[in-house]
Amino acid sequence: MDFEEVIKEAIFQAIKEYGLEKTSIVLEKPDQAYGDYAFPCFTLSKILKKSPMLIAMELEKKLNSPKEIQKIIATGPYLNFYVDRGIFAKDIINKILKEKEDFGKSEKSNKTKKEKVMVEFSQANTHKAFHVGHIRGTSLGESISRTSEFLGNDVTRANYQGDIGMHVAKWLWCYQTFHKKEWPKKDEEQWVAHIYVEAIKKLAENPDYQKEVDKINIALEEKKDKVLMALWKKTRQLCLDGFEPIYQDLETKFDKYFFEKDVEKKAKEISLELLDKGLAKIDQEATVVDLNPYNLGIFLLLRRDKTVLYSAKDIALAETKFNEFKIEKSIYVVGSEQRLYFSQLFKTLELMGFKNAKNCMYVPVSLVRLPTGKMSSRTGDNILYSDFKKDIIDFAKVEIKKRYPEIKQKELDTRALKISIAAIKYDMLKQDPNKTIVFNKEEALNFEGNSGPYIQYTYARASSILRRVKKEQSKKTKVKQKSNNKLLLVNQEFSLVRTLSELPETIISAYSQLSPNIIANYAYSLAQKFNEFYHSCQVLGSNEEKFRLELVEATKIVLKTCLFLLGITALEEM
Repeated sequence: MDFEEVIKEAIFQAIKEYGLEKTSIVLEKPDQAYGDYAFPCFTLSKILKKSPMLIAMELEKKLNSPKEIQKIIATGPYLNFYVDRGIFAKDIINKILKEKEDFGKSEKSNKTKKEKVMVEFSQANTHKAFHVGHIRGTSLGESISRTSEFLGNDVTRANYQGDIGMHVAKWLWCYQTFHKKEWPKKDEEQWVAHIYVEAIKKLAENPDYQKEVDKINIALEEKKDKVLMALWKKTRQLCLDGFEPIYQDLETKFDKYFFEKDVEKKAKEISLELLDKGLAKIDQEATVVDLNPYNLGIFLLLRRDKTVLYSAKDIALAETKFNEFKIEKSIYVVGSEQRLYFSQLFKTLELMGFKNAKNCMYVPVSLVRLPTGKMSSRTGDNILYSDFKKDIIDFAKVEIKKRYPEIKQKELDTRALKISIAAIKYDMLKQDPNKTIVFNKEEALNFEGNSGPYIQYTYARASSILRRVKKEQSKKTKVKQKSNNKLLLVNQEFSLVRTLSELPETIISAYSQLSPNIIANYAYSLAQKFNEFYHSCQVLGSNEEKFRLELVEATKIVLKTCLFLLGITALEEM
């Protein structure tokens, strides 16, 4: 049952004489103390030439209250509707239990336009470390992808990786100059990161080294030096192989890998075409697009030596995405420090006459900081993923063993990994993507705070209740239920039901704003409401046992959906 539609119809019948359409009626959701739905009377005030407060009082007397609505009360300029809690609860719970994991896809979500979407995220460059900061963009991209798919869109997950360019030239220069013939037997991530950081430091100490790096960068683009290209391929593959276990840990996958080397040739061709058409020009020997008339500065395409920059490659990549993959929307999940860059990119595409420029969307991902400050792969002031993961897992194992001292080692290892990934991802996702965060291990792994493990624990608690019932039922114990057909809900029950009902609109809002934090915050609120209900309302052995068990099961279903959309595994036991 669509309670909003029922209320809108009742309002429409009362105001249609004024020539208003039902589509003009917009409802709000007030704080629970002021009802379940509210109709602001400001728009009617202009038409009727009366104060919205007077209109609200008149409508309160005039409206025919549907059976689904318990009472209607005018409060200031608002007309507040209180639903019949029993009817509302039965309707929502029955819908969830019937639709299960599909709850949230129906009704409003089915009205959204289905699209072919490409989400580009992670973008971990070869010859650099995969550190804590990369986890945020990877987690955001995966969550946006899952939410888009949940709403019926055809999603392609893309990873655009820098496997060539100046950073690679620096790494190869440092290796050939100071580490020739050296090769790691283990800890490849540490080894690769160390060489890159060393290269940056040595170049800072002696700027003359940059000439040697420039020669390597040109040679990489020309692809004529067989020894250099063989080393590049070998070290490139070492890095790519090292990323895959990380993506498995983070429960993400990619349908398409783009590499800079694949669009380099096309990028140079496009740059020269823009030069011929007058959209680009030569400035101090570099090829640029002058975006100063749009307050966007200068967009560099080619260096003085005609080697290709990221900007030109991204133009080529945009054309490839839309022309070859026939997508309708391209979402870029990239660091917020690139805000100006993407404004320049999209404006250049627009000036080129690229018709899909308007369908390119940028999700700025702000920094992840340590308590000690900013992380940087250039300076080495970061935590590598492997070290970070081990630290979190060790902490999680201690917490698990406190609760389950007899747990077997294999199960402990599995559970600790899932809880650790939940802690990391949720802490990255619960914040607005555009907000810088400071990652705190103790807060992220707090089993009782606003954390991934807290939501997993709530899910596990609901599972435990249902397991106990199943066990009792196997002993032929009947589930109690009220003899009274009318369902009377206490505040904690209704607050939980009301929150459950908000899942569909939460998912739509999260996707339309490309903000997974909306789902994370909803999941936390739902977990809180469930635990308030659990501590206040006896489930097993109560007269309301049947309904309350259904409420527990519905909560479990919705929590699992939320965790899935956040890319987090739901655990039956913690």
